[in-house]
Amino acid sequence: MDFARFHPYVYYATRYAFYPGQASLNRHCYSASIYFVTEGRGIFRLDGREYEALPGMLVYAEAGRRHDWASSREAPMTHACCYFDWRYVDRTAAFPDAAGPIAYEASSLRRELVGEPFPHPMPSVMQVGASLRGWIELLQPSYTPNEHTTERTFIRSLSAQSHFMRFIDQFLNYALHENDIPDPRVTKLLARIEEDLLSGLRVPPETYAEGLGLSRGYFFELFKRTTGASPIHYMNRFLINRAKDDLRSSNLTVAQIAEKYGFSSVHYFSRLFRRHAGKSPQAFRQER
Repeated sequence: MDFARFHPYVYYATRYAFYPGQASLNRHCYSASIYFVTEGRGIFRLDGREYEALPGMLVYAEAGRRHDWASSREAPMTHACCYFDWRYVDRTAAFPDAAGPIAYEASSLRRELVGEPFPHPMPSVMQVGASLRGWIELLQPSYTPNEHTTERTFIRSLSAQSHFMRFIDQFLNYALHENDIPDPRVTKLLARIEEDLLSGLRVPPETYAEGLGLSRGYFFELFKRTTGASPIHYMNRFLINRAKDDLRSSNLTVAQIAEKYGFSSVHYFSRLFRRHAGKSPQAFRQER
């Protein structure tokens, strides 16, 4: 799965208050949707399965899945919701009046316009409990008008997208908490490792493990599950990729590049470069 093409994009996010006893029609959203029940109570149904909706309920529905809501008469429900794709889909020609289009009949759903699912399974119904207020505060800056981005709304959309990326980062860390991908401890550590490398520091992996309070063996296992590489291989690959950029775009000699990235000798740098790139630094530079 090519994760490089996944760039979450929110089309419509808002707070929605139900009227006492209000029920929504069955719906198939073209984009993925996330809901938080913030007050009141009701019923949520997904693909025919029914759940009691109470404050703190977090719902994730993949694009195209049938779902609907029904509010209590005694305690009308309110939820925050957002409609987004894991990568942008241009539906403006088919739906010029709606940024987050919905099909209310399965037969009318245009499958070619349904957003791509996330490549790892996630639970559809979760509970955020006492942290509900923090979740809402994180999503609220992403609230948008229910219309496509235009010259009038472009700046506001930029702001919404930047806030939404912070929200979706927390959502993924929460929803995938029980899965191997990604582990937030290692994900946050990568920025520090890369900063250390660019500063000329070669910190032993064991030092990072100690900083996380993990044994060396478990840290190496966790790191490989999260990145697909051992810590040493990841560090070397990072430096070799930076060296590739310099070989392509600068007049630095191979020796200068080796020195720049802290390699002990040109010979060791060239040997490691060949292992990662399949050719020598000189051959790589000649092909640019």
